[in-house]
This record gives sequence, C-alpha cells and structure tokens, in this order.
Amino acid sequence: MKADLVELILAELRGRMERLAKAALAAHEAATDPGSKAESKYDTRSLEESYLATGQARHVKELSQTIRAFENLKLMDFKKDDEIDAGALVEALRKGGKEKSHFLLAPASGGLEVLYKGNEITLLSPDSPLYQNLLGLRAGDSLDAPPFEILGVK
Repeated sequence: MKADLVELILAELRGRMERLAKAALAAHEAATDPGSKAESKYDTRSLEESYLATGQARHVKELSQTIRAFENLKLMDFKKDDEIDAGALVEALRKGGKEKSHFLLAPASGGLEVLYKGNEITLLSPDSPLYQNLLGLRAGDSLDAPPFEILGVK
C-alpha cells in the first residue's frame, strides 16, 4: 500500500522538478539574451533574471536529492500497537472535530499534500514540530498541540 503512496509522491515531485527546470532554463535564457543588455545603470533586468535562474537551479538540485531519497525509501508496515516512527502513516482526529487528518512521517518535502485513496495525506519532515511530537505515540494516544487523538498507525 505504501509503495503506491510513494510512487504518487514521486510523480508529484518529478512534475514539480520538470516545471521548475523549464522555468530555470527560461530565466537563464532571459538573463543571457543579448536583448537583455542593460539600457541604463538602473536597468537590472538581466541581473534579476540571473538571480532567479540561480535560485531555481538550486531548487531543482534540492528536488533531485529529495526524489532520490524517496526512490531509496523503504517504508515498513506498522502494526496497530506499534509506536509511531519514521515512515508511519498516521490517522488522527482533531479533538472536538469530525474530520480525520492523515500524515506520513517522510524524510523530506514536509507540507506536501497528496490525494491518496480519497484521503489527503500531508507529508511531515523530521524538522517539523508535529513530526517530532508524533514520534513514540501509539493508536489511542492524544497530542495536545495541535490537539489530536491518534486513531491508527500503518
């Protein structure tokens, strides 16, 4: 089950990287185009495009590393009573609420949301406070900030 989820995440990350790589290339071309030559000392279009291209290229490199991390990721299946750890898919209910939340404790890409089997899964990366707060909890445990009850771990 988790292998399908990882493939979905990889497809999203690869799509983002492809779009960003195209944008970086376009910014680079704009920065180096002879028509972009500054017309006055206040004309910084070429310099701005260069900065943009550099930032986008750096982001492409980071996405490439993230993709490799997910390609090499082996997610274990958790039993109902297991403690939450890296790779866990956690189902939680906000206290006083009716809507369930689903979190994947992932190696990277915290904040990324993917729709999987009708559920919105939010990736949590190790630097996330929620990731850290979930570690070691089990189904039936509660979390105070944010106020969640852990319904299940897979």
